Amino acid sequence: MSQPIPPIVLPPLENVEVEANWLRQNLHQWLNEEFLPEAINETIAYRASQIFIRHRLEGENDLGSLVIAIVTEMQSFDFQKSFYSEFAIANAVSDLILKSLGIDTCCGNN
Repeated sequence: MSQPIPPIVLPPLENVEVEANWLRQNLHQWLNEEFLPEAINETIAYRASQIFIRHRLEGENDLGSLVIAIVTEMQSFDFQKSFYSEFAIANAVSDLILKSLGIDTCCGNN
């Protein structure tokens, strides 16, 4: 029988500005590199980082819960001028966070 994947709990938030800027910049870069650089990418990265940080400030450190929060709140974002969706954004945030923790995102191995 397969084993459940243990939750990934982030360390407590220490520096709001540093973490918000790191996520915004790295997500923006990822968005521009994944398809074409678009002006909307900056807005998407900013909005996703705001959601992520707000939930972190509220004490949420479980990465899975943070991803669900991004999907849920980004549903109200207008993606008509973008190649992306709320799911792609949440998955990209998850991958960026996992990579920053040294976790391989390919196959779920450390």
